[in-house]
Amino acid sequence: MTRKLRLGMVGGGQGAFIGDVHRMASRLDGQWELVAGALSSEPGRALASALELGIPEDRSYANFEDMAIREAARADGIDAVAIVTPNHMHAAPCIAFLGQNINVICDKPLAATLEQAQAIEAAAKASSAQFFLTHNYTGYPLIRQARDMVKEGELGTIRLVQVEYAQDWLTEEVSNKQADWRTDPARSGAGGCVGDIGTHAYNLASFVTGLKLESLSAELTSFVLGRQLDDNVQASLRFESGARGSLWASQVAVGNENGLRLRIYGTKGGLEWEQEDPNKMTFTRFGEGKQILTRGGAVSNASNLTSTRIPAGHPEGYLEGFANLYRDAADLIRAQIDGEAGDISNLVSLEDGLDGMRFIQACVQSSENDGAWTRIADF
Repeated sequence: MTRKLRLGMVGGGQGAFIGDVHRMASRLDGQWELVAGALSSEPGRALASALELGIPEDRSYANFEDMAIREAARADGIDAVAIVTPNHMHAAPCIAFLGQNINVICDKPLAATLEQAQAIEAAAKASSAQFFLTHNYTGYPLIRQARDMVKEGELGTIRLVQVEYAQDWLTEEVSNKQADWRTDPARSGAGGCVGDIGTHAYNLASFVTGLKLESLSAELTSFVLGRQLDDNVQASLRFESGARGSLWASQVAVGNENGLRLRIYGTKGGLEWEQEDPNKMTFTRFGEGKQILTRGGAVSNASNLTSTRIPAGHPEGYLEGFANLYRDAADLIRAQIDGEAGDISNLVSLEDGLDGMRFIQACVQSSENDGAWTRIADF
């Protein structure tokens, strides 16, 4: 199949940050065309947003329920829908489109609660459609190379995993479209910072190492007076393999913009990577000097090279990583349409999304119990 895949979108209307990101990422490789949307819960705003984006009026919907039914009935209906709403509005549209056997691309985290996430899981199991979760940092070429290096044993047995994600944009009380829902438990869920960026850090560590978390001890703090959800999380991690780790995520760390950092240390070597300089990664074999690996550079492996678009030394980053997820999803959907098996190794699975929800719940419960060690399996 050579035509562009038809994409719909729920949420992401005027003034929405993540909707723009998904649209740009989907366009980057020429695989997708946005043709339909329920872009806002306000019908007038939904239509105005659709017309700005070139979506015809008859494919701008006042609600996602109507969109799912009508798009499924069209001969030229959408091949997938992107869900780019706040957390509490992930489950209902995911379930509606899966119920119509329409592929779903959902922004992270999976839902606002574990119960909602499990409802999505049940809908996905009953559907012939595929489900994709966009933890976009897994799309970075060097992160994919790091995963392969760990899997191939270049670091030996993993002993230590250190991951952090530091921002400062919520250092003071602020009210805007992005901040309001993230600090509202009714829309964000039980976790604030831990759900927003802590899940990114946790997912990144899990994706690269392949380790399964056994238990954690967490402290969630709301430093800003009156804030209902945490703006800082510090967690100690115990993995099933015996490895140990720590995770720090903060949105009140003054001087940090988007400081996602991953460090992994094994019996043979160590890796270090930072999102704000994503085209370089440090690899050190025990007893040898540090080696700087680059995106698309001389010692790039296949995962690095196939996730790279431009020559080494020309920076790639956030949008390109996000676009890799849309390209991977497109490849799987095309394979399904053609009756072929696709490669799912690079994509974040529904089970990964459920694991992220269990991580949030475990952090919240541990913190409520003064940092008591809490088993992930209990959720």
